[in-house]
Amino acid sequence: MSAQKIQIFDTTLRDGEQVPGCKLNMEEKLVIARQLELLGVNVIEAGFPVSSPGDYEAIRAIAAQTKDATVCGLTRAVENDIRVAAEALKAARYPRIHTGIGTSESHVKFKLRTTQADVVERAVAAVKLAKSFVEDVEFYAEDAGRTDNEFLAMVCEAAIKAGATVLNIPDTTGYCLPEEYGAKIKYLYENVRGVQNVTLSTHCHNDLGLATANSISGVINGARQIECTINGVGERAGNTALEEVVMILRQHPYLNLDTSVNTRLLTETSHLVSHMMRMQVQPNKAIVGANAFAHSSGIHQDGVIKHRETYEIIDPKEVGAEDSSIVLTARSGRAALAYRMQKLGYALEKEALDKAYSSFLAVADKKKEVIDEDLHLMVEQDNLVSAN
Repeated sequence: MSAQKIQIFDTTLRDGEQVPGCKLNMEEKLVIARQLELLGVNVIEAGFPVSSPGDYEAIRAIAAQTKDATVCGLTRAVENDIRVAAEALKAARYPRIHTGIGTSESHVKFKLRTTQADVVERAVAAVKLAKSFVEDVEFYAEDAGRTDNEFLAMVCEAAIKAGATVLNIPDTTGYCLPEEYGAKIKYLYENVRGVQNVTLSTHCHNDLGLATANSISGVINGARQIECTINGVGERAGNTALEEVVMILRQHPYLNLDTSVNTRLLTETSHLVSHMMRMQVQPNKAIVGANAFAHSSGIHQDGVIKHRETYEIIDPKEVGAEDSSIVLTARSGRAALAYRMQKLGYALEKEALDKAYSSFLAVADKKKEVIDEDLHLMVEQDNLVSAN
């Protein structure tokens, strides 16, 4: 049985760009949008049209250049927001307006200073207005993670009746535990009339480091769209990382869920976004970090050299990375040294290897990492062997 497709909604150009210091210019946004379409994402959230003239023009340009992906613009449940978004998306082959309102007790009482009844009324009006411009309307219930499930179900049902095609259930503050978030999606799937005719979407933030886990829990329980960003960039601690959820679904085929993303472009896309946003990817970042496929422990190195899958569940080439990296440090063993020497063209017999290893440890105790130049010098100084 073929796997069910999970739609990938990329919001790098909207939620991702809200990171302080990560402002993109028009050309950078167009380049990233082209790369996202090449990557195979289903929806590109291009920005918040009413927020600034620059954002509006960038969304117009992205809408005009995008051929296969849906182009989405964010709005509040405000008439002018929606009209501006509709205008910005006119050139899109597949336009989507993403509108919504806060639904948690905190948002209703303190942010909106209104009532639940008014929130439902404004949600319906916003969806209906958006629907008058485009067929594809996504409704978000901001802070759904902290919203009472019964009220959340009421708002979602009203949005569906008004014409919403996608329901976004954001864990806006990154508060939920995976079990709680999955149960929330399951509750909506079982209690909202008409939900089978729309797409439930996850949108999780990483304040407690649970964005990826919550998104996966959401799709296991019925959501069929994940909202995410390249490298997990986003407000505060960031959003769900696209590369993580895509590879989790790929590596666990028994879930019977997959995406249309070309995983061999993940590393390339990560580097592009990191460069253009001037935001370095942490070395230990899953999937795309510099150390994701690097090994410095002697035990691990020996295992990987003998059989890569011993310590790697992903083939680096599957995500567009180079081969596994054997990093020589004071914790490396003879197997790793022999492996690196062989890569450099030196075939060391046991006696020569033992001698080289003693010299290697002396160097390794003084340096964080022993590089190829050190090994060449070692061979010359110890007169170990001539290169092949």
